[in-house]
Amino acid sequence: MQFIDDAEFQIAIDDDNGGRIVSLKWRDNEFALPFRGQVHTSGWYAMAPWAGRINEGLITNPAGISFQLPATIDPPHAIHGFGLISSWQEIGPGRSLLHLPAPYNGATVEQRIEVLDDALRWSLEYDANGCDLPIWMGMHPWFARDLDRGGSAEVEFDATEMLIRNFEGIPTGQRCAPTPPPWDDAFTGIKGTPAVVWEDVARISIESDAPWWVVYTEDSEGVCIEPQTAPPDAQNLGITGEDYIEALFVFERLDLD
Repeated sequence: MQFIDDAEFQIAIDDDNGGRIVSLKWRDNEFALPFRGQVHTSGWYAMAPWAGRINEGLITNPAGISFQLPATIDPPHAIHGFGLISSWQEIGPGRSLLHLPAPYNGATVEQRIEVLDDALRWSLEYDANGCDLPIWMGMHPWFARDLDRGGSAEVEFDATEMLIRNFEGIPTGQRCAPTPPPWDDAFTGIKGTPAVVWEDVARISIESDAPWWVVYTEDSEGVCIEPQTAPPDAQNLGITGEDYIEALFVFERLDLD
């Protein structure tokens, strides 16, 4: 377990539990959703070497050879990568390294988490080391819907386009104007700076150059705003993801006391 205690932040990173942030306190408020019985519904974790669902869990290399990825969380689809179900190696303060298993043999992902004044900088970097499989990455922060005080979490988010999903939650490749929430959807063409707001307590703004974002507001206990280098099922959509992603989570106090 890694701990970061810096000014207003107290952060716990569990490298043996997906390298995830299992606790994130700022000004004594806990913003990370605690474990709720399933590996993908708590904490703040990295999605790598893919983000979101992959249809039927099949990934294909440039030679046309397909490989079956684990589909234990959301069968028959693979979801959110190996990172959340793997042990990471601590390589420095706030730094963790993931050695990816087959079929991504040899590839690694480095995660960096650091505090900058009233902000948290989180980055992921993929090193293929000769692996030619497609990759795309993202961050999956579970924000607690309710804190010990103040209002419930409200999502501030706007975009020009949303991917249409089929009944299994897999993007069809078609796009439309965003529909009203609740959402479990992928967006592009972000307008403004996405944020989560707890009235009279705090605002967390998320600054990132990520071209794709997934927003999830269908859970009664938490909300998610997820910057990604490509959308779910990116390979089957013909979309290529970058090997680096960075996001800055800026915390702002809203109470007047």
